[in-house]
Amino acid sequence: MRIEVRKTYKLFVGGAFPRSESGRSYPVRSVDGEFLANAALASRKDVRDAVRAARAAFPKWAGATAYNRGQILYRIAEMLEGRRDQFVAEVRAAGDDESTVDEAVDRWVWYAGWADKFAQVHGAANPVAGPYFNLSTPEPTGVVGIVAPPDSSLLGLVSVVAPAIVTGNTVVVLASESRPLPAVTLAEVLATSDLPGGVVNLLTGRPAETAPWLASHMDVNALDLTGVTDPAFATELEAAAAGNLKRVLRPGPVDWSADPGLGRLLAFTETKTVWHPKGV
Repeated sequence: MRIEVRKTYKLFVGGAFPRSESGRSYPVRSVDGEFLANAALASRKDVRDAVRAARAAFPKWAGATAYNRGQILYRIAEMLEGRRDQFVAEVRAAGDDESTVDEAVDRWVWYAGWADKFAQVHGAANPVAGPYFNLSTPEPTGVVGIVAPPDSSLLGLVSVVAPAIVTGNTVVVLASESRPLPAVTLAEVLATSDLPGGVVNLLTGRPAETAPWLASHMDVNALDLTGVTDPAFATELEAAAAGNLKRVLRPGPVDWSADPGLGRLLAFTETKTVWHPKGV
């Protein structure tokens, strides 16, 4: 009798799939207890490597045109649609409804459409008393650390990653510990799309081990704690993030199927205001 070969998933860092520096992995099981695959257990060094990759990718990604970023996000949606059957099987094994796959595709398209529009909506020409133009425009914050929501293995993940990168940020994502397969399969989609390496870096394992290093890292500019379910742990991470005044998005209940609005899209942007003298 042939023994089926189970896949051992790696990390996704800098556009490549390295093994965890720790050499560790752990079994991933379905909600029914069926063994599905092995996933890498990320370490502190893996966090550092992911942040380094995100920082290296930031200038080029932030400097890309909004139209180009929108095209790339739309291409990701196309590729996710093409692997729909695989994602359906994985979200079912994770205990999510298969409809969340279609919602995740639509969510990519929705944010792709906002790529070249959000600055028009939230930028401004400000009235001033003097012969000057005063213009405000949103710009990306930098490297964003994200703890992915454990309650929505694909739709929730897309809903925190897409708004962060469409504005020009790069991200380091800590995937759900118990339900990482949709996340690592999404990483395979990202690796074969037009997304530059390092824009999205995905680590699997135990956020309890890796999140403190991400929160305290001095080259991380912002932190999304949506996936942290323990209030005490969230407070600990927020305190660690204060070391370099990171912007922190606190966890809270979210209906991932609801209209996402622009809150997350604007959560990790900074407003730059420019004064310019009027000509004569």
